[in-house]
Amino acid sequence: MYTIKKRDGSMAAFDQSKITQAIFKAAQSVGRQDLVFAQLLSDKVIQQLRKSYREDHQLTVEEIQDEVEKVLIQEGQVKIAKNYILYRHDRMKLREEKASLIGRIGGKTLSLNALKVLKERYLLRDKEGNLIETPEEMFRRVAMSVAKAEPPGRQKEMADQFYQMLVHLDFLPNSPCLMNAGTPLQQLAACFVLPIKDSIDDIYQTLRHAMIIQKTAGGTGFNFSHVRPRNSLVQSTKGHASGPVSFLHVYNAATEAIKHGGKKRGANMGVLRVDHPDILEFIHCKDKSNALRNFNVSVMVTDQFMKAAKKNADYPMVDPTSGQELGKQSARYVFDSMVTSAWQNGDPGILFLDRINKDNPTPGEGRLEATNPCAELPLLDYEACTLGSLNMGNFVENKKVDWKRLQQTIWLAVRFLDNVIDVNNYPLSEIKEQVMKNRKIGLGMMGFADMLAKLRIPYNSKEGVKMAEELGRFLRKEADAASMKLAEERGVFPNWEQSIYNKKSEHFRGQHLELRNATRLSIAPTGSLSMIADCSAGIEPLFALSYMKKVLGGKEFFYVDQNFKDALDEKGLKSEEIVEHIMNKGSIQDLEDIPSTIRKVFVTAHDISPEWHVKIQAAFQNYVDNAISKTVNFPNSATIRDVEEVYMMAWKMGCKGITLYRDNSKSEQVIHLTAH
Repeated sequence: MYTIKKRDGSMAAFDQSKITQAIFKAAQSVGRQDLVFAQLLSDKVIQQLRKSYREDHQLTVEEIQDEVEKVLIQEGQVKIAKNYILYRHDRMKLREEKASLIGRIGGKTLSLNALKVLKERYLLRDKEGNLIETPEEMFRRVAMSVAKAEPPGRQKEMADQFYQMLVHLDFLPNSPCLMNAGTPLQQLAACFVLPIKDSIDDIYQTLRHAMIIQKTAGGTGFNFSHVRPRNSLVQSTKGHASGPVSFLHVYNAATEAIKHGGKKRGANMGVLRVDHPDILEFIHCKDKSNALRNFNVSVMVTDQFMKAAKKNADYPMVDPTSGQELGKQSARYVFDSMVTSAWQNGDPGILFLDRINKDNPTPGEGRLEATNPCAELPLLDYEACTLGSLNMGNFVENKKVDWKRLQQTIWLAVRFLDNVIDVNNYPLSEIKEQVMKNRKIGLGMMGFADMLAKLRIPYNSKEGVKMAEELGRFLRKEADAASMKLAEERGVFPNWEQSIYNKKSEHFRGQHLELRNATRLSIAPTGSLSMIADCSAGIEPLFALSYMKKVLGGKEFFYVDQNFKDALDEKGLKSEEIVEHIMNKGSIQDLEDIPSTIRKVFVTAHDISPEWHVKIQAAFQNYVDNAISKTVNFPNSATIRDVEEVYMMAWKMGCKGITLYRDNSKSEQVIHLTAH
């Protein structure tokens, strides 16, 4: 067959699956989801090429694309042809951008998907909307800004170290830091919790504060449990209260009108205690499609409630304004309502109040009652936190973990995040005051599934859980050591005397740790960051070996797992049939021609039974002092009973919360298989 002369002048073997994939993608845009149809058209292109060119001809990419356009038009597929032409044009523009913007950074070239995300969301533009920086310049801007917290004589040295860590994609801070560091805005924190009290003035004052935060790319969490229930008497007006769910809708509408710095839509977490009289209305508040689309919602449950649900006992409903009991409710009925609603559409999530507060480092400051939008950070009122994620796949060389380099990066990342606290421009004075008292940071990870794949360890195995334990233990030990070293240099966090780490404190729990930061670890979902680093998200398993991800206002990104392709290359198994199969199914578990050793390692989210999702989360939670954002992915065929078992298992195993999603249970889904 033909050889292909690529645009860079190199030669490659002819691969028909690439033609099939391009036609399929163009057909998808007009609602045609049939891969067989794309294959038939691809075969006709091959026939046309054979008519036009001898087999010893070195085909160019442009010659192939010209023939594809001709075949589509000849076959009457005008709409598909139009979209193929547009797709071809877009690819050309992306290549131009890549050539002008990227080159090589950190010894490697960023993927086209990474470039698209950076271009849309992170790179600076002038007043006319023209890009004015490259990714390398973005990383330099961030490094120099964060290094300003260092003594003048060390700023250049630390800026260089931070830059190398960022440009090699070993660690990335949260999105606001990448977007805003070194700009007049300079708001670098991602996660905020704001109080909601039981008065109209307070509710709308908090809403105003939330909008100020969201304009700077921050996400906000709220506990609505202090708002009196629906139909309660309002003494000042003699009217009746509308209840907490009504204000969820008010906040959602306000968020809809605000974009994060003009770059992404706002995100919120709404929390309600399980003993609030309006709990059933809250549980079902997202049952309708697209309801409260700017909110994640979670029920805050107590150990008392979970025990009552197990025993099929009643539990008290409590008036949040008076603290008086307003009657009893069946715990089993409420629990079943949560389970059923989550099975139907993924909401609500569940948060375990007592487990969360067991790790509260400053209980004298109040109980932790709310989290950020993705639930990895329980925070006090007016508290904020900056996150950052280590790219775990980068620390595997020759199927071994480079623990020394990982240790060095952890220490540098902790210093980076502590610096952020000092160089940050806080949107509210109340937030600055609270943050400075506790100096919480949240170092986490992404690419855990990539790490396991490179180590050839299955996610759903005892070895996978053991690796999570080992990694969590190492991360905790080194992050604590780095924070203690900073405390020697810069002092402990101001609330340390009253914290659980001071043996003189009434809250002392057996460890005398002089720490710079009240919390050190948190594992975030890393949606956009993992796209920049081209790695798996957070501690999630691979969603699929090939999939589409819809972000940035509906733009679609196509992925094929690189570690899987590398494993095929090792065995000499790369073929058109395997690529086409994973385009349809995302999984290889039914392909017996692939060795079982590869099939065991390259499991996807839906290949993994739910209990392994929970076991991995619980293994990390043993060492993470904040919380973990993790989704248990269920196949569409999962039962309500399956969901119930996961909720109970997460509680028993010491998770601080759990979120789940049953495939295609929502009309709009961020990640889906290519053939959907």
